[in-house]
Amino acid sequence: MLLQETREEIVVYGKKLLESNLTRGTGGNISVFDKETNLMAITPSGIDYFKIQPEQIVLIDVNTGDIVDGNSVPSSECEMHRILYKYRTDINAVIHTHAPFATAVSCLNQSLPAVHYLVAFAGIDVRCAPYASYGTVELAKNAFEAMKDRKACLLANHGMLAAGVNLAEAFTVTEIIEFCCEIYYRAKSMGEPVILPEAEMVYMMDRFKHYGQPVKNGNRSKKI
Repeated sequence: MLLQETREEIVVYGKKLLESNLTRGTGGNISVFDKETNLMAITPSGIDYFKIQPEQIVLIDVNTGDIVDGNSVPSSECEMHRILYKYRTDINAVIHTHAPFATAVSCLNQSLPAVHYLVAFAGIDVRCAPYASYGTVELAKNAFEAMKDRKACLLANHGMLAAGVNLAEAFTVTEIIEFCCEIYYRAKSMGEPVILPEAEMVYMMDRFKHYGQPVKNGNRSKKI
């Protein structure tokens, strides 16, 4: 089966979305881009994540949008994924969810500010793309603009889009931005949260590039 490992990985992460309460029912979608074949593997439309089989993951040519393989109808949001792979060289996996707190913030039609330093996993902040009907080219274009220099965006009155160099990173970004949206929601219920300055977020973004690895240069921390 073409791109078997990739398809199997998508099936695993689909289940993780539900288990982590990052989406409900058959909502949301997952894709992975294979640069060697120029194919995008994406979840099918309207099938329970716990019932999806690898052969039901649809393979689409990123340049043409043509279906190459897969015995199901692809996700209605395939254009929102394809536009990122076509014009972004740093993205190889995309996850779209209806995570509750991210969706709640998206219904305000405003960006998620730097309420917590972990927002830097996605960028200086997380923009909110203007509303457009689901599954449309207009929504794909709106999301693409909101994702510039970012690894996540909110989709107005809809949900969240997250990306990464691989599926593990895209999932991590999804989890972290949902957490930050929850923090923002809770902080706003008590008052007006203090937003971190842009310089600090740029510093955090640089640190996260080496997260978990020794930093030889540029470590701003000092010994006490």
